[in-house]
Amino acid sequence: MIDVKHLTKAFGDHIVLDDINEHIHPGEKVVIIGPSGSGKSTFLRCLNLLERPTNGAITFEGQDITDPKADINLIRRQMGFVFQHFNLFPNMTIRRNITLAPVQTKLMTRAEADETACTLLKRVGLLDKMDAYPAQLSGGQKQRVAIVRALAMRPKVMLFDEPTSALDPEMVGEVLDVMKELANDGMTMVVVTHEMGFAREVGSRIIFMSDSNITEQGTPEEVFGNPKHPRLQEFLSKVL
Repeated sequence: MIDVKHLTKAFGDHIVLDDINEHIHPGEKVVIIGPSGSGKSTFLRCLNLLERPTNGAITFEGQDITDPKADINLIRRQMGFVFQHFNLFPNMTIRRNITLAPVQTKLMTRAEADETACTLLKRVGLLDKMDAYPAQLSGGQKQRVAIVRALAMRPKVMLFDEPTSALDPEMVGEVLDVMKELANDGMTMVVVTHEMGFAREVGSRIIFMSDSNITEQGTPEEVFGNPKHPRLQEFLSKVL
């Protein structure tokens, strides 16, 4: 589904991603772990060009999205993105936050978008918050709405950038439960997270990043049960 070739990203003289090659296949649950500053979020944001690579190419379903001629807005509709800090519009109701993009892009009529919003909010236990405003919701509720907003565009892949790191500990579980349900439904997912329990339970493949590159990867059993690289061993000794 996503093919990454020789991806390099530099901010000035600082190389954040150094010649990365990777494939993400349909139905995979790829969980990216690693220390802060290792390039995890930058890698994720490059996948839909929120960060434009310095060098290299990224292909989504056979289309080179790094080609200047590519309609990146059209491609992004198929790639749901959930941010660390929700990014909901504070002046709009939850209903409007969810229906705005599907209606404006003409993916759905307003009636269809309303129906989709109802269905998805019911699924995450927030149907009663449809006409509330973001300020009236807890952090966990806001993040569940952010996930619903991304799902309303009927994406082919969901990208999650540390979706629980801004939440109070007791709210983390309610967001992870929604993500686990998505995974069980077969959604292709790429998740940057510090939640090792989630990575072990849900990930079909774990990628460990350090020093601007992919240091090791494998199944959860391989990465957590038998880590080979000293940097991964050191990282796991501190987080498990």
